[in-house]
Amino acid sequence: MENVTFPSNGLELAGHLHRPQGTPRGAIVVGHPGTGVKEQTAGLYARQLAEQGFLAVAFDAAYQGESAGLPRGLEDPFQRVEDIRAAVTFLAEEDERIGVLGICASGGYGLAAAGTDHRIKAIATVSLADIARQFRFGADGTQDPAVLQGMLDQGRDGSFALFPETADETDGLHAYEGWEYYCTPRGEHPRSAKTLTWSSVGRIAAFDAFRAVDLIAPRPLLLVAGRAAVTSWMSVEAYQKAGRSKEFHWVDGATHVDLYDRYVPQVVERVSEFFAKNVWS
Repeated sequence: MENVTFPSNGLELAGHLHRPQGTPRGAIVVGHPGTGVKEQTAGLYARQLAEQGFLAVAFDAAYQGESAGLPRGLEDPFQRVEDIRAAVTFLAEEDERIGVLGICASGGYGLAAAGTDHRIKAIATVSLADIARQFRFGADGTQDPAVLQGMLDQGRDGSFALFPETADETDGLHAYEGWEYYCTPRGEHPRSAKTLTWSSVGRIAAFDAFRAVDLIAPRPLLLVAGRAAVTSWMSVEAYQKAGRSKEFHWVDGATHVDLYDRYVPQVVERVSEFFAKNVWS
């Protein structure tokens, strides 16, 4: 594993480059969930993809982790899309056979990037989330849109907490899963985000990860979701909006966060097969 940096829209991003043994089968950009960092699930996937023969980079998005950008904890979807394009530019210096693997929110950002960047030869998502849809409708798609309107009414400086102090304060399975992964030894990391700036909310509300998903075709698209994930409706919607050359893979028994760490080997096997079959065979 190599520590690397590369520019994104004037900001320096920090990444980990994982090299395979021997000649790479291709190159893959691996994006992390919205609050994650490269040392968590993105790094786990990148490392195992390298073991499958791919050159893979996991990186911290701008305003987060070891990457540059102020204020810290800003979630700017348009910058996140630019970060993925910047990682593509970085990998293209070594290999032009480039795919993108987006996990959770970076799955949505990856779709937006792939729609208009033809250097991306194929894209796969794991536990896809469009952050704008999640803020509008909740993780399970049933939230009253008035909740987002209330957040927009705040219109103030500063940040708000993403996770409660204890498990007892979580509301539902999805919230508990997020708390357990990010706030316990299961997956916590000192640089992963625990707060979000209020200035992020307006940027998120104006975004639509699926706006250009139909432009990905005829390049191949794979969506991987857990059958027990309350967020799976977003993967289904993206699949329905996409053009041809699309595949959907269900992971039986898995929830949204389960695919961050508990089912990684079998997901990597499916993702590796997808990239190899469609692009680099």
